[in-house]
Amino acid sequence: LPEMAEDDYSAQLSWQSQSKDNLKVLMDHFTPEQYDRFEAYRRHALPKQAVRKVVQQGLGHQVSTPVAQIVAGFSKVFVGEIVEKARAVQERRGETGALSPDHLREAYHLYQLETGRVGAARPVKAKRLF
Repeated sequence: LPEMAEDDYSAQLSWQSQSKDNLKVLMDHFTPEQYDRFEAYRRHALPKQAVRKVVQQGLGHQVSTPVAQIVAGFSKVFVGEIVEKARAVQERRGETGALSPDHLREAYHLYQLETGRVGAARPVKAKRLF
């Protein structure tokens, strides 16, 4: 049994090393603008307590900190996907500068078309995300 644990540990170390190598190769091919956005993405996190409060209000009962951290992680990925789609919308239109709410709305609409229904099970009248 201890041999198995050592094997698992070395496999995990190998996977982590390979992941770091893959990330380095990817980052070597970033444009300076992509690199700056990636660094900003890595540095920032959604406030765990605020996420926990929103989840608790939505569910109507207490949630643990690890659950709030998981939701915050998924939320960060979602926001990243919407921003990337909004950048593509902006580029397709030939516009530059900061993203506008219109870019975000179209990106969210495209996201819904690609992934299916997002949000509440029953739509709330006159409720807009962006």
